[in-house]
Amino acid sequence: MSNVLRLAIVDPNDGTRSALKTMLLGMDTVWLEAECSRFEFFADVIGQTHPDIGIVAIDSNTAKGLELVQKLGEVAPDCAILVVSSSTDGQVILQAMRAGAKEFLAQPVKLQDILDALSRISERKFGRGENKSRGSTVIAVAGVTGGVGTTSIAVNLGCALAKDPKKTAALIDLDLCLGDADVFLDAIPDYTLVDVAQNVSRLDFALLKRSLCKHSSGLYLLPRPVQMEDMAFITPDDLQRVIGLMKATFSHLVLDLSKGYTPNDQVALQMAHHILLVTQLDLPCLRNVVRLLTSFKENKELAEKIKVVVNRAGLESGAITLKKAQETIGREIFWQVPNDYRTMVEVRNNGVPLTEAAPKAAVTQSILGLAEALSGERKETVEEAVVAKPEKSSLFGFLSSSKSKK
Repeated sequence: MSNVLRLAIVDPNDGTRSALKTMLLGMDTVWLEAECSRFEFFADVIGQTHPDIGIVAIDSNTAKGLELVQKLGEVAPDCAILVVSSSTDGQVILQAMRAGAKEFLAQPVKLQDILDALSRISERKFGRGENKSRGSTVIAVAGVTGGVGTTSIAVNLGCALAKDPKKTAALIDLDLCLGDADVFLDAIPDYTLVDVAQNVSRLDFALLKRSLCKHSSGLYLLPRPVQMEDMAFITPDDLQRVIGLMKATFSHLVLDLSKGYTPNDQVALQMAHHILLVTQLDLPCLRNVVRLLTSFKENKELAEKIKVVVNRAGLESGAITLKKAQETIGREIFWQVPNDYRTMVEVRNNGVPLTEAAPKAAVTQSILGLAEALSGERKETVEEAVVAKPEKSSLFGFLSSSKSKK
């Protein structure tokens, strides 16, 4: 499980509870495990869900609220209690802290105040500095066109991440129409993305994992719907909740996007920490890289996440060099995955990932290196990935350059 904070809230006031819930659902570093409207039931809720933080709003009945805080300190000492109240009475604040509250927030709760409080609790729970939790890492894998090997990269990257015993990894197949991540893993899942999306509000961590298909590599898979008509049941809001729950469950989450850049794909891009833009070194692919990068520039936050990955590098038939490609797209290539057609066809047709079928192959080592780089465990860039620093050039600059040599 990742170090995303799991929360449970209790507030008998529907209005303030709803406002607090809405604020929490907008944060990608927390997962709202449960909500409750009765003080007398909240201890049982905490006992069943085991959240990291319990938020107790005491305005409806201060005495009962403080009594609950003290009880929770006795029955659930590992759960940090955060008290919310509109009272500015110093005695109330003192009583709350003496009862066992770790933080006290004024009602109405301000976003920055709760972020600061959660940050302090997180530091106490997970540590700070180099040992501080970074939460879950979400990696979106997007292709610049069909057939560039996006799913191959996504599946094998997920398996490479799952290979590390310190990590937990899952893959969501977001190509809702023609996705085939299950084929790459020779998996026959019992449930799909549409099942989880329609029941996400009722799922907890245990039920979620039982809804996923676990591969022998350790990678968990949430495949696309079986029936094409079921695509309509997966809305961007539902997907956001699914990704949020998965982030709170796994240390690493890989999202295999469709080629349509649909509203669901846009949600995945927004929630990702890294966006791998998979391409090959040919004219149609590089044209689309430039087009996509130009489009992404309109969203600075999105543009900063993009990392261009060249798949099938080293194809003898490719006339475009890596240097010319970097000049054309105006940025360095983040990573290269070498061409190994025979191995890739074999592992795909047999439904066995590279880490199991060809652990010593160059293509496998490259994927493992990519996993390390995205996890911050490999600071140096692969030597062949830095051939030339990008220079501003037109999209078809390499064509005019080749003509000038004639």
